[in-house]
Amino acid sequence: MGEKHLISGLQLWQWRNTALQAAIATDVPPAEVDWLLLEVAGLDRLALRLDSYKNWPQIQLQLPLEELDHLWQRRLNDRLPVQYIAGVTPWRNFQIAVSSAVLIPRPETELLIDLSLASASNTSGHWADLGTGSGAIALGLADALPKATIYAIDYSLEALAIAQTNARNLGFADRIKFYQGSWWEPLRFLKGQFSGMVSNPPYIPTSTLATLQPEVVNHEPHLALDGGTDGLDCIRHLIEISPSYLQPGGVWLIEMMAGQADAVRELLQNQGSYCKIQIHADLAGIERFAVAYKS
Repeated sequence: MGEKHLISGLQLWQWRNTALQAAIATDVPPAEVDWLLLEVAGLDRLALRLDSYKNWPQIQLQLPLEELDHLWQRRLNDRLPVQYIAGVTPWRNFQIAVSSAVLIPRPETELLIDLSLASASNTSGHWADLGTGSGAIALGLADALPKATIYAIDYSLEALAIAQTNARNLGFADRIKFYQGSWWEPLRFLKGQFSGMVSNPPYIPTSTLATLQPEVVNHEPHLALDGGTDGLDCIRHLIEISPSYLQPGGVWLIEMMAGQADAVRELLQNQGSYCKIQIHADLAGIERFAVAYKS
C-alpha cells in the first residue's frame, strides 16, 4: 500500500516548480505550495529553500502524487482551501485537523483564548465553547485554563467528530466534554453554573455571503457563517439566553464582524443582566471581540 506513495526527489521538485508557476498564474499565494509539501511530504523549510531534496532517491508522500496534483488543481480552479487539502491547519500551538464540515480556524480567533484568560474571574469550574466546529477554542481553553472543565457544543455531528479527534490527538480528551445540540440547550442540567462562555458564532449577514471569497463561500460550511439578515441572529440569541447559564461574575465572550461592535454593545446593555461590557480589537485594529460579565 505504502509503495505507491513513494516518489523521487526529482519528480517532486518538478511538480513543485509547475505548481508554483500555476499558483502565480491564478493568483493563489505561491507560499501555499510549500506549506502543503511541509504537511504531505514531511519536508522541512530548509530542504525546500535549498532544493536539497531534489537529489533524494525517494520521498514518502501521504497520498499519491496524482491525487496531490488533482487536489492542487481544485485549489487553483475550484478555490478549494489549501487547509482542506492538507486536512490540517496550525492554530495557536496546535496542529488542528479540519475538513469541509468545519470552518478553518482563523489566526485572529486565537485572541479569544488570551481574552478568556485575561477576563476570567474564575479560571476553574465550567467553561463552554458554543459552536465548537473543529474544537479549536475548546482546545485553547483547556490548554490555557488547566483547572477548568470545558463543554464543547456543536449542532453538526460531523464537526463534533473532528473536534473529538482533535481533543484525542492533542491529549485533552479527559478535559473536554462534547455535546450535540443548539447553543446552550444540551447544557440545561448545568444552568447557572458556568464560569465562562466563549463563542465564535456565525455573524455574516446572509446577503453578504455571496460576496465572500470563493474559498469561503464555496467550501466552508454555511451553517457556521450565516448570521441571518443583519448577521446578528446567533449573537442576539447568545446575549438573551446566556445569563441563565452563567454564574454571577461569569464571563460572556464572543467574536464578531467588523462594524458590529456598537450593535452588540447596545444589545448587551439593553438585556439588563450584564455589566463591565468591553469591546476589544484584533491585531489589525478591527473591533472584533465583545466581553461582558453576568451581574
